Amino acid sequence: MYDQLCSWENLLLAYRLAAKGKRGLPHVAAFEYRLEDNLLSLQRELIDQTYRPGGYSSFFIHEPKRRLISAAPFRDRVVHHALCNLIEPIFERSFVCDSYANRVGKGTHRALDRCQEFTRRYRYALACDLRQFFPSIDHALLRATLARKIVDERVLWLIDQVLDSGVGILSEAYDMVYFPGDDLFAINRPRGLPIGNLTSQFWANVYLNPFDHFVKRELRCPAYLRYVDDFLLFADDKATLWQWRTALVERLAHLRLTIHEGAQPQPVTAGVPFLGFTIFPEHRRLKRRKAVHFARHARRLTQQVNTGEIDLDVLTASVQGWINHVRYANTIGLRTALLNQIVVRPQHSLCDEG
Repeated sequence: MYDQLCSWENLLLAYRLAAKGKRGLPHVAAFEYRLEDNLLSLQRELIDQTYRPGGYSSFFIHEPKRRLISAAPFRDRVVHHALCNLIEPIFERSFVCDSYANRVGKGTHRALDRCQEFTRRYRYALACDLRQFFPSIDHALLRATLARKIVDERVLWLIDQVLDSGVGILSEAYDMVYFPGDDLFAINRPRGLPIGNLTSQFWANVYLNPFDHFVKRELRCPAYLRYVDDFLLFADDKATLWQWRTALVERLAHLRLTIHEGAQPQPVTAGVPFLGFTIFPEHRRLKRRKAVHFARHARRLTQQVNTGEIDLDVLTASVQGWINHVRYANTIGLRTALLNQIVVRPQHSLCDEG
């Protein structure tokens, strides 16, 4: 497997995937300027096992929750794609069908459709989300899960390089939780995956895959779906959902994860909160905070267009992307109101002034 990972064909494909939609960025253009030399250098380092990841660039986003995003250097992102190209198909076959994040043919809108389908078939829902999920992912547990299917020691060596590069990146975002059997040294366990890595998004599914199968096979929950760290269970009575909640809390402790304590069964007619929407059996609503956040963002972009800081295309792309997302809910009035608030002043050219 490692020989395939280091092959020229795989590295070139990995570059193309990493550069997709980003070729205009300076660091991507710089890598492309000497593409052959850079890929050959990377190939030699991987073959000789002298490759070492570089440092991360970190920044916060507010969408609307404050999150620390850590971006690896571009050459490391090429390696991440090269690695995932080989190992992702091995694990994809074992994922449950109702896991929707970061998978081909899945995604947010299919998850919303599936959620609404369940609200029409069941009376109650239990909506849960994991506390500090990415900062909590335990490296030893993740590596053991990966090693069950990956037998090439050199691939595991590369996985260790990527894992070790992320140690401590999210330490400030993690509040220590002690689980049964822990000693005082549990605080020193390596944990946390940088949110900006392709490998982190994929490994999140790998890490929670045993939990998905526990819910489906051992709890025998017929209506379950998950998107990253948000998951839903449906049933026709609250008592069943309360029993399942107790069982899943115990199982998540084996993964050193916890859910927010407010999670409790609710009738689907009250609306199921999921992925920024509230899902009802016959309609959907966008959460108010999501609308407020984008309205502020649109006003800021509009002001930048009117002052000449950015091109109109930037504002247009942002608005179109948002509309394409929220149109999957009953938002025609909201979309109309927001578009009416965007007023772009015409720009006078030098010819006009003359």
